[in-house]
Amino acid sequence: MSLDKILSVSGKPGLFKIVAQTRTGAVVESLIDKKRITVGVHSNVSILSEIAIYTLTEEVPLREVLGKIKTKENAEKTSISHKDGKDALEEYFFDVLPDYDEDRVYASDIKKIIQWYNLLHTNNLLDILEEETVSAEEEE
Repeated sequence: MSLDKILSVSGKPGLFKIVAQTRTGAVVESLIDKKRITVGVHSNVSILSEIAIYTLTEEVPLREVLGKIKTKENAEKTSISHKDGKDALEEYFFDVLPDYDEDRVYASDIKKIIQWYNLLHTNNLLDILEEETVSAEEEE
């Protein structure tokens, strides 16, 4: 499994993993309640491996940001909840990614990242962050 198989569906809470691809989209399974739904090609879907976070100098892949959270938290759940206030979320994220672009990364984005990290942790999927780092280094 890799971040290529984990996605976010607009209008649906949490993350989903791709179970099967169909002609008109994909069958995905929720990481929250394990329910399966069909996602059409017209659905607004974001694959986690395609997401990047704006910094003042570049765009950092979400995989790296999640890896930094994992390092900060010693592979445990985050010390902060995605339901905490805007200031607490921004302060936490500043510790993780000090040069993130505060004008382009909103508190709602930080909430999603923290919620996604905790979902990946709950489902024992944090190891995929390291697997992808190793394969990226092998390609270079």
